[in-house]
Amino acid sequence: MPASDSASPATKALAKAHVAHVLHSYDHDPANHHFGDEGAAKLGFDPHIMLKTLVVELIPSGKLAVAVVPVSGQLNLKAFASAMGAKKAALAAPAAAERATGYIVGGISPLGQKKRLPTCIDESVLGQPRVLVSGGRRGLSVELSPSDLVAVTGASTAKIAC
Repeated sequence: MPASDSASPATKALAKAHVAHVLHSYDHDPANHHFGDEGAAKLGFDPHIMLKTLVVELIPSGKLAVAVVPVSGQLNLKAFASAMGAKKAALAAPAAAERATGYIVGGISPLGQKKRLPTCIDESVLGQPRVLVSGGRRGLSVELSPSDLVAVTGASTAKIAC
């Protein structure tokens, strides 16, 4: 992909890894705080393949990790904690998520983060031919294969969505 106004750390990471991907952009409504639902609706994609990236605090260590689950579901914090070898897990404070990833809430991508956090992707997406994740800013999504997403993020997979 040529560098353009669509370039973000996420798209640069994909280009550097030579991963085939397609960018999809839409006009984000600043009043809408349901970013994944908005993206699925505006782009016309099934919410089962549109994924949301959540930054989670692992307890008791306080370390941060990333959960990637379909927009159509919710993160099971107990299952995520178990998958990451922690006793408990809680959603990270937005400011902590932004500091760790280098992205703003609503545009946090599992790709090209400032500090690569341990990542777990819900196993339900592995059977899909393609998925979409944030491209690194509100209104930008990246379409790629689930296997490429796992490879580029170094993610593990587990049943973490409900």
